[in-house]
Parts: sequence; C-alpha cells; structure tokens
Amino acid sequence: MRRDLLRTFGGLLPWVTLMIAALLMWKDTLPYRFVNWDDEAYVLQNPLIRGWSPDNLKGISTEVVTRNYAPLTIFSFLLDHTLWGLNPAGYRLTNLLLHSLNGLLVFAVMRRFCGGQFAAWLTAGLFLVHPIQVESVVWISSRKGLLCSAFMLGAVYVRMRPDRSLRDDGWYLLLLVLALLAKAHAVVLPPVVLLYDLLITRRRPIESIAASIIPGQIAFLFLVMTMGAQNSIGGGVRGHMEIGLLRILEADSLILWEYLRMLLWPVGQCVLYDPPITGIHLTAFVAASGWLTVSLLAWWYRRSQPLFLFGYLTTLLLMFPVLNIMPITTMMNDRYMYLPCIVVFGAVTTLLSKRIEATQAVFPGSVLYRGLQTATAGLILGFAVLRTTEYLPVWKDSFSLWQHAAAQYPEMPVIQIQLAFTEAQHGRLSTAAEIVERALEVCQPDDLDRERMHRLAVDWRSETDRLRRTAIEHGMTSLPEVSERE
Repeated sequence: MRRDLLRTFGGLLPWVTLMIAALLMWKDTLPYRFVNWDDEAYVLQNPLIRGWSPDNLKGISTEVVTRNYAPLTIFSFLLDHTLWGLNPAGYRLTNLLLHSLNGLLVFAVMRRFCGGQFAAWLTAGLFLVHPIQVESVVWISSRKGLLCSAFMLGAVYVRMRPDRSLRDDGWYLLLLVLALLAKAHAVVLPPVVLLYDLLITRRRPIESIAASIIPGQIAFLFLVMTMGAQNSIGGGVRGHMEIGLLRILEADSLILWEYLRMLLWPVGQCVLYDPPITGIHLTAFVAASGWLTVSLLAWWYRRSQPLFLFGYLTTLLLMFPVLNIMPITTMMNDRYMYLPCIVVFGAVTTLLSKRIEATQAVFPGSVLYRGLQTATAGLILGFAVLRTTEYLPVWKDSFSLWQHAAAQYPEMPVIQIQLAFTEAQHGRLSTAAEIVERALEVCQPDDLDRERMHRLAVDWRSETDRLRRTAIEHGMTSLPEVSERE
C-alpha cells in the first residue's frame, strides 16, 4: 500500500510542480489594471458582455470585435463580467488558469513526443514561465490566444494517440471547432495533423488526405469568415501593409531569427516592435540563406529524424498566419510565439536530456544523473523566471506599458498616440497634445496617422482652453483633472 501511494505521488509530482510554478509566477499580476490597448474594445466598452439578453448573445455569435471573429472568446468575457464586473483581477485570473491548463497540456503532449518525462516537464516549465509569454498571460485582450491554444493542444493530444479510435476523431473535430470559435489561428491545425500522418505515422498519402478533408473544410470555412476582418477595421500599425510580397518575405526572414533569439536569450521584450522593412536586402539574404540551410537539413534527415522535420514544418505552419503574407496590423508580437515556442523549447530540452543521459554510460549512478537534471532545470528555469519577473511590471497599467515602449521605440507613431491617450485619460490634456505635436515632428506617420494626430492635438488643446476658461470663471487656481476611466 505504501509503495502504491509513493508511486501515485511520484506520478502526480510533475503535474503539481507545474501548477505551483505557474501560480507563483503570475499571481502578483492579478492586481494589474486594464490597459488602453484593445481592453476597452473587448471589455470596458463592449456592450455585448454586459448581460445575457438575446441581442447580446446574437451579437456575440455574429459580430466581429476589434478585427477578430472570436465568439467563444467574447462569451468568456461575458462569463467574467457576470462574475467580476469590471474588476480586472477576475479577468486576469481566468487568463492565468487557462495558461496553467495549457502548460499541463504541453507536458502531456510533449511526453508523448519526447519519450522522456524530464524533457517534457522542462518544456512545459519553460512554456509556463518564459518572458515571451508575458503578453499572452497578463494582457487581458490576449484571451483569444490562450483559449484557442487550450483547444488546439487538446485536439493534438486526442488526435495523435498511437491507438486512435473513431471516438478520438470525433473529439478532435469538436475541439477543432471550439478552437476556431476562440480564434481563427486554429486553421493551421488540420495541416499540422496531415503532416503528422505523413511524416510520423507514415500513413499512405491518400489515406492521410482523406482523413483531413472534413477538418480542412471546417477550417477553410472559418478562414473565409474571418480573412476580411483584419483589413475591414482600422487600427494597429499599417506601414508594412502596402509593401510588396518580396519585401515582406525579406522582413519575415529577419523576424523569424529575432523570435528564435528571444526564445533562447529573452531580453528586450516590448508590447510592440519596429522591425526594419527597408534597406535590409543583404541581411535578409543572409537570414534567408540560414533558413534555407535549416530546411535542407530537416529534409536530409527526414527519415532518421522525422520529428525534426515535423517540428520544423509545424513551427512554420503555426507562424504562417502572423508572417504578414496575408496583411495583419502588427508585424511582430510576443504573443505570436505562444504555441511555436513549444517546438523550440522541446527541441532544446530533448537535446539537453539526451546529453545528460549520455553521462550514465561514463559515470553510472542515479545521484549524478538526478543532480545534472536538477542543475540544468534550475539554471534554465531560473534565468527565465528572472527575466519574466523583471518584465512583468511593465504591464501593470497603461502608463508603464507605453512609457516602456516609447523608451524602446520612440519613433513609432502608434506608441506615441497610445501614450498621449493615456495622459488624456488621466485628464492631462495639455501633456497629451504636446506628445502628439512632438511626435508629428519627430516620427514619420503615414497620412492617416498624421491626420489623426493633428485632430487629437487640436481637440485636446481646445478642451484645455475650455477648461481653463471655466476654471477662471469659477475662481479656480488650477485645472480640474478628468478621472481615470479604468
């Protein structure tokens, strides 16, 4: 009996430690406020989540919200609003729980692929605490990615069983639909499954394609429903949306290497990035040559190392919707790596695990083996936790978010606009006007942003003058401040 209890406890220990790590990592973010970067559209000013009326439920089912058709995500905000009102801690708690669930699913999926518990556990641990995940977990508006990922990981787990049944296929279809209802990014899941059938299980191509027809049709339907949303509603950063495909591919080749660098050496995180899109021909050629080399190696070793090719192509598929080939409003964001990072972490931890296992032949004994595992996990996770802890306070409110972004990318008009909005929301209209006026001189906004910034400056100056006249009429010595909307 005692031995059975110990075995049970040992089996539960990895799951428990992952949950504890996630809760300890993110618990201090619960008091953080909403930020003025889509949180208003999704929550603060979204009438669809204010109640359970038939009109609201119909709107949730049919309407596009801030460039995304994600009814299940909006429904989750309705549940949050019912429980918490406009208390941001409740919404952020939901994000934390979803991220924790995803970490457990990563452990389950990677244990099946890696074949070793240590590599799977370390992969899941990195997934849970890495600073690349801060935006996805702490930003309330990133709920759609968390929710979609939960269903996608669940779908992968049931669909890629070695002894898959028709019941598993049914669960896969259901989870695929739920993932698509959370975020259209799940359209890449059927191609990933097709790759798995072809490369890993080695099913005949005709059988693999036949098994992918219905999931593929479902994904294509959702793609058609959502593909116009990014272009039909304004917002974000538009400077890259009118350049040619060749220049987009040049920029993407550099961005992919930068993502890889951020995963392996996570410094310089920001809410927005300003990757170069001009004057990059030489560096882009070098970057593209590097990716071509990786591609050739993956193909060369496709028979001896099919997981390498599968992981590489899966990463490209997961990245494809955010590589600007179909124009989106921001070229580069941390949240785009929420799922692709799993493959990178899995590859690194599997290689490390194999190197540690190799020491068994030279230095037999479990003490050294366990010691190397503990030291490796401690160094890797400790560094990730340190970097995440340093970056987390940036997201505590709109001021810290946009001041941090403006310090890193002072010439991005959208960052200056958001910083000015933050000042205006606190009643400092004159300061807000000064920010956009200075940005008009320093930055290089496009015509739409220039017109918008000029209009905002005029409106804020006019309102400041009106408030000043009112203050003088009432004998006040200073201007009244507008209360913060959050």
